[in-house]
Amino acid sequence: MNALLEVDRLTVRYGGRRAQKSAPPTLDAVSLTIDRGEAVGLVGESGSGKTTLGRAVLGLAPVSDGRIRFEGRDLAELSKSARRALAKDLQVVFQDPYGSLNPTFSVGRILAEPLFAAGSVSRAEADERVAEVLRKVHLDPGVASRYPHEFSGGQRQRIAIARAIVREPKLVVCDEPTSALDLTTQARIIDLFLEFQQEIGVAYLFISHDLGVVRALCHRVAVLRAGAIVETGPGGLVTSAPSDPYTQQLLAASPVADPAVQRPRWAPAATPTPVP
Repeated sequence: MNALLEVDRLTVRYGGRRAQKSAPPTLDAVSLTIDRGEAVGLVGESGSGKTTLGRAVLGLAPVSDGRIRFEGRDLAELSKSARRALAKDLQVVFQDPYGSLNPTFSVGRILAEPLFAAGSVSRAEADERVAEVLRKVHLDPGVASRYPHEFSGGQRQRIAIARAIVREPKLVVCDEPTSALDLTTQARIIDLFLEFQQEIGVAYLFISHDLGVVRALCHRVAVLRAGAIVETGPGGLVTSAPSDPYTQQLLAASPVADPAVQRPRWAPAATPTPVP
């Protein structure tokens, strides 16, 4: 398989020019690749830098050093028009579906906007595509006239996914797309991602703090701690038998659906017996 996305020794520092030279990096020489049709999980606790990496890929975070290449093209060298054209192939699903959906737009308009932005599509063609993509995320096409506040959190995330895939992109950056959902709804959303991967061959950069979530979707997993990758490998191996102590801690903190198994993991540690 050919590399679709290449992140080569990426370093990100926030702030002005002075801070760019002296501030500790949010990301420090991070490298990873994503092949066509591959799902790569990026796992770490809050503040590890995983969202910053996703934002850098999307052009929303400063690149202090290193390179990000998409289909061999250095994203830093693209013109504004070329970057806008890249939206067809590079999309995003955010953590908060309500915050990422325009509350003043109907669902139909939300999904049609990317099609009209691409040009050369009629209203009838857009309506047909909107109906098609709503069916693909298991929503009735009749909901196109409704507004985001009329849906549950899981339904809103389905709409956000529909918007991301309406133009059949090559890569979707998924930034904690299931973290605000209950375990049952999480499983259904993961099934949707799997369906689109099989149907249109889309690749994912799947950002999460939960190893249990990425286990079901990702071919490979990279574990990020304090801006650096501490472990990487096949998804099944990293999420079930990690070698790094930090990854082992993340695995122990991942929730499981069985209450009988989960309850002891969340129980407070016993108070040590005082030494006489």
